[in-house]
Amino acid sequence: MNASKTSHPDVITCEEARTLPGLFDCRVHKTPDTVAYQQFDKSEGIWQNYTWAQTYALAKRWRKSLSTEQLAEGDRVAVLMRNCLDWVCFEQAALSLGLVVIPLYTTDTAENIAYILKDSNTKLLLVGNARLWESLASLSPPPVLSRVICLQLENTEDCRQNSIICNAKEWLSQTGEEFDVSQLSPHSLASIVYTSGTTGQPKGVMLTHFNIFWDTRATLEAIPAYQSDVFLSFLPLSHMFERTTGYYLPMMAGSCVAYARSIQELGTDLLTIRPTVLIAVPRIYELFYGKIQEQLVKKGWLANFLLHQTEIFGWQQFEKTQRRGNSSILLIILWPLLRHLVADKILSKMGGRLRVAVSGGAPLFNKIANFFISMGLPLIQGYGLTEASPVISNNRLENNMPDSVGIPLSGIEYRIGENKELLIKGPNVMKGYWNRPDETKLVIDSDGWLHTGDQVKIEGNHIYILGRIKEILVTSSGEKVPPYDMEMAICQDPLFEMAMVVGEGKPYLTALLVLNQDAWEEVASVNELNPDDLMSLQSKKVTSYILTKITQLIQGFPGHARIRSVYLTLEPWTIDNSLITPTLKLKRSAIANRFAEQILQLYAKHDLPQ
Repeated sequence: MNASKTSHPDVITCEEARTLPGLFDCRVHKTPDTVAYQQFDKSEGIWQNYTWAQTYALAKRWRKSLSTEQLAEGDRVAVLMRNCLDWVCFEQAALSLGLVVIPLYTTDTAENIAYILKDSNTKLLLVGNARLWESLASLSPPPVLSRVICLQLENTEDCRQNSIICNAKEWLSQTGEEFDVSQLSPHSLASIVYTSGTTGQPKGVMLTHFNIFWDTRATLEAIPAYQSDVFLSFLPLSHMFERTTGYYLPMMAGSCVAYARSIQELGTDLLTIRPTVLIAVPRIYELFYGKIQEQLVKKGWLANFLLHQTEIFGWQQFEKTQRRGNSSILLIILWPLLRHLVADKILSKMGGRLRVAVSGGAPLFNKIANFFISMGLPLIQGYGLTEASPVISNNRLENNMPDSVGIPLSGIEYRIGENKELLIKGPNVMKGYWNRPDETKLVIDSDGWLHTGDQVKIEGNHIYILGRIKEILVTSSGEKVPPYDMEMAICQDPLFEMAMVVGEGKPYLTALLVLNQDAWEEVASVNELNPDDLMSLQSKKVTSYILTKITQLIQGFPGHARIRSVYLTLEPWTIDNSLITPTLKLKRSAIANRFAEQILQLYAKHDLPQ
């Protein structure tokens, strides 16, 4: 990485830090007294601030305690808890000792977590509370797991009954041990991050210190962050997108990170923290958009008219700032007024001072992206894979094409391979899959190109995602359909919580739909049906109503991409019932198996129009 491209003097370079704990060490010494983290103290009922020096003091205690365990450099340690200061301190301490960190999702199933612990041969596990451990304890822990540390363990009887579990309050040293990272190699393994596993068992992605550091630095060059910035962290740190852009990046820039209490309390936390940077997956923006649309239904024609005009003139203002459009008298007069009456009120719900909002982890539906941009939100979309540490590309604030996933990071080579697949090469590409050399060779070819599995087109250096190769549906007539785009279009309506389009090898497309309970009750009432009677979901009147609504939602798609039949349910697809991954992606094969009989019924009448 070229150090001359430093965004500002506070940014730490690769040459200074070399490794991830080196980054932490440099940050502590560069700005020891600035606020590093904020988190809510339940016992006190207030938000607490922690400086870099205070964070370092806690990390040194974790390091000293870990050094007393019989762990060798390269051994795996796992962390299973929600985002918090201890998550960061534990990881930094572990990395400083040459240990390899395995981040785990608190929302994952116990069976999946047990598989990861066994596959990675994890020796030590940090869990956030007794409930998380109890779900694992009912299974046979891997033989190599020799220590379980529980951050919140009220029942000490668990410690007496199980010799490998201990209370963090008793285990954590009261004194610290200074970091010594001079002997660590930037190219040594830092973390094994397990993919979500939409099909089959998850695979462990091996990332080095340099992989992650380089990707963080390149991302920071594309989207500068500053010491004055405040990030609100709510995506799990087990997600590589959050870990790189919401943890290492603000550490590199010297920014502050506030840990949200929960997704349910996100709205309140946004108003309290008033972040300047927001890192989120599309689902968060979809939820905000859905609430706005729900409120509009209750308001009169004037509110709807003003919002529509704000979208029109807000988009013109955005195009003007991007130097793709011209000003006009109407724009000069109306935009400030509409921004004050409408846009500012909407953005105030997100804290009111966002300098940049990033969407990544999955495609963001164009209509939703354009809506927020029209309101004046500096929203940019990016793209990446865990196998690439994870950021590959992103839009820039000054060069934002919202329907694209941006320009590749500086230093990443890219080209389009067979079947329009995006191939990349760069210092951020993983070492490979843990203990899976054959699968590694399928993804990284002999010339070092990482096969992303995504179909793309590239125009003006901007990458446009066409679809996931493995998820492209091919009907019996040979028509190709990207289901994810259609599912996003459907779910923009508050009536639909989740959707999965079906049609591989079939004569037409159908859809499995999870309805919002409150919205369903309104639909049932309009159609004079009992919402508590599940048979009402299969009513011809309801089916006709739903198909009409869906036709309107997907009218921008080609004629062959039409939904001919639907199956409706009120039962959510969750991680617990193994129908979605911890990153909220559909497990298509699992859903198809669960609803196999219903899908057969959707195709029972082949005389439907093609």
